Amino acid sequence: MTEPLSQQGRDLLNRELAFEAVEVLRHAVAAAEPSAPDLLARAYLDSGSWHAAAEWLGQLVERGRVEFAGRLGVALAELGHKDRAEDALRLALQHGELAAANDLALLLRDEGRSGEAIQVLTRAADAGDALAPDNLVAFHLESGDLRAAIAAAERYVDDARPDTVVALADARAAAGRDDEAEELYRRAGALGAVRAHTAYAGFLLDGRGDAAGAEREFREARRHREPGSAYALGQFLLDDGRPEEAREHLVVGANAGDRNAARALAELDGEDPTDD
Repeated sequence: MTEPLSQQGRDLLNRELAFEAVEVLRHAVAAAEPSAPDLLARAYLDSGSWHAAAEWLGQLVERGRVEFAGRLGVALAELGHKDRAEDALRLALQHGELAAANDLALLLRDEGRSGEAIQVLTRAADAGDALAPDNLVAFHLESGDLRAAIAAAERYVDDARPDTVVALADARAAAGRDDEAEELYRRAGALGAVRAHTAYAGFLLDGRGDAAGAEREFREARRHREPGSAYALGQFLLDDGRPEEAREHLVVGANAGDRNAARALAELDGEDPTDD
C-alpha cells in the first residue's frame, strides 16, 4: 500500500519540521495509512505538543495499542501528570518496552525517588538497553558518587552499545583522567553513540578550554541530529557573543519542543521565558 501522506510527513520530520508534519499526518491518519499513527505520535512529541500527544496516545493505548504506552508516559510527565505518567511507563515496561526504563527513572529521580530510579536503570542496563548505562552513570555523577559512576561505567562498557563508551568517558573525565576520556569520546563518535559529539564538545569546552574544538563538535552533533544539539550549539554561540548565529539553532530547538531552547530564544528576544 502506498502511503503518500505518511511519506510527506516523514520527510518533514526528518527535516526537523515537526509542526508542519502534524497537519499532514493528521490527514494520513484519516486516510488510514498504516504508518500514520506512529508518525503522528512522533510529530506531536517532536514539536512539544504535549496535550495533543497525550490525547492521541491515550486513545491508542485505550484501544489496546500498548506499544504507545511509553510515549504516552513521556507526554503525561511533561504535562505534570506524574502518577498517570508512571502508570503508563510501567505498562510499557511490562509489555517489553525496555527503553521506557530511562523515562521512568527520570520521573522517579525528579520525585526524589533516586534509589528506585537507580534500580530501574540497573535492571534495564542488565537486560541490554542501549541508553540505561549512560543514564545510570549520569545519575551517579549528579549525586556526587564518583566511585559508583566509575563502577557502573566499567561494568557496562561495550562497543556494541556505543553510549556506554560515552558513559565511561564521562566517568574518566570526572576522575580527572582527561587523556583517556578524550580517546573514549572519539571512539564513541566513531561508533555512532547517540550523544557522542555533544558530550565531547562539553568536555573540550570545560575540560580542555578548547572553544574551537568544542564548536567543531557541537556542529558535528547538529549534523548527526543528536538530541538537544540545536540548543547546545545555540547556547554555545550565545555565550561566544554571536546571537544572530545562535538564533537559527535555537529556533530549530524550540520548534522541536526543546524547552531549554525556547527559554534561551525568549531571553534573546528580550521576553520573560516564564511568561505564558
